[in-house]
Amino acid sequence: MNILWDFDGTLFDTYPALVEGFVKLSQQNLNREEVLKWLKIDSKTAFNYYGIDETNRAEYKRLDKQYSKLYSKPFEHLEEVLSAVENNIIVTHRDMESTTYLLEKYQLSHYFKEIVSVEEQGFTRKPHTSSYEFVLKNYHIDLVVGDRDLDLLPARKLKIKTVAFQNRNIEADFHIDRYSDFIPLVLKNKSL
Repeated sequence: MNILWDFDGTLFDTYPALVEGFVKLSQQNLNREEVLKWLKIDSKTAFNYYGIDETNRAEYKRLDKQYSKLYSKPFEHLEEVLSAVENNIIVTHRDMESTTYLLEKYQLSHYFKEIVSVEEQGFTRKPHTSSYEFVLKNYHIDLVVGDRDLDLLPARKLKIKTVAFQNRNIEADFHIDRYSDFIPLVLKNKSL
């Protein structure tokens, strides 16, 4: 079994850091739950909704990196799932340095065969399929796991089964809310 994973909001609960960074960037007293709702669509949509210019993206990434080191952590029972999978691959919009930092901080880096940092490696941002196609050159992928539609759209275009994590509002072959359900509901499913 080979799984392609999104990172933010899928492997690690990075949303508290993303929200704090966004609120700080906005220099406004924003409702954090509303900010989270927009960020779960994607950061570009959140920037547009709150009228934040794209020229501030580098500062947003810097703030995210700063807050991620303090607040981000892996979801419960994730390690059990990772250890049950032959090859785990990450495709993320997050930069390589902060992705690696968090994986190493929680002793999870050895579970991953490859990490693709979409923008650092010159791919078009998801939902474009280019980063997934790159992974498919080296690995057969059985499943793609993500928390947003933009994580699963490329998989559906490439006819790969999908798992939506903590988001029942997006189309997926499987929906789970916690990783303790992953092995019984997904990995042991006979349709795979």
